[in-house]
Amino acid sequence: MRVALSILLAGLVGSRESGAPAQEPPPAAPLAAPIAHSFFVAGPDFTGIVGEDGRDQWDALQPGARDGWVLPNGHVLVAFAKFVVETTPQGELVFRYDLSADNQEIGTAQRLPSGRTLVTELGKSPRLLEVDAAGKAVVTVALQPETDNAHMQTRMARQLASGSYLVPHLLAFQVKEYAANGSVVATLRTDLPELGGRAAENWPFTAIRLDSGNTLVGLTHGNKVVEFDPSGKVAWRLDNGDLPGAPIADACGVQRLANGNTAVACYAQTAANGIKLFEVTPEKRVVWSYTGPHRVHHFQLLTTNGVVEPGTPRK
Repeated sequence: MRVALSILLAGLVGSRESGAPAQEPPPAAPLAAPIAHSFFVAGPDFTGIVGEDGRDQWDALQPGARDGWVLPNGHVLVAFAKFVVETTPQGELVFRYDLSADNQEIGTAQRLPSGRTLVTELGKSPRLLEVDAAGKAVVTVALQPETDNAHMQTRMARQLASGSYLVPHLLAFQVKEYAANGSVVATLRTDLPELGGRAAENWPFTAIRLDSGNTLVGLTHGNKVVEFDPSGKVAWRLDNGDLPGAPIADACGVQRLANGNTAVACYAQTAANGIKLFEVTPEKRVVWSYTGPHRVHHFQLLTTNGVVEPGTPRK
């Protein structure tokens, strides 16, 4: 060690004596900027958009939203319990669909590539509808929620690229994939023993088909987010045992971001400074959280440090 050190010192002295400038240490790498998101909130007390500074940017002036999207054209599509509306940011009504008389609630809404709007109705005739721009149902698929409890029949149904529909059924402890003809072609069970069985109340709420073919599911009362492979096995899971402070409180809305991170809503969190929404890496490190006043049922992260979230939202 002494020999090596003396050689190093000699080299430095020789360089200085020869007139060569002393080597400066490389500059320190800049610290990464803290993550800031703007996001849409569908919640019991607020429907609108929160800016990256945590302040409300836009307010729909109608609480109690179930589901919602900021569309590529800037319009906002929102599902409430009795109707679905699309408005401009200025509040101009573009589209409306009202709940059918024979059902009790609307669960979700999604704008489809066809321009139609996917709506789920809960009640005596649980069903999935594709509604045209005039508000007329042109496709109807009967659902099989395995319960008469309307409020617990289903939530975030989504159409897949194949044209099938992915539908979480809470009290059935299943995410069912329905073909366009209404037949159930695949199921994922959320009452697996390794997830705590039915006693854990792993009610599936949001189900997202990923590019890998896996399905990401938010499990409400189970306070978990689980990624299942196509065979139904657990490929990745997140629960309060993985996180400091046990922030998950009723994991309703979930979004998989383009960077591979996952954002999770904590619907049951009501504390003034409690975590209502957070982002976690695949390694289960929390990198961002929202502790503002609004409870979050579902959401859509819109920007990150001024950059729009790329691609179609996976939520």
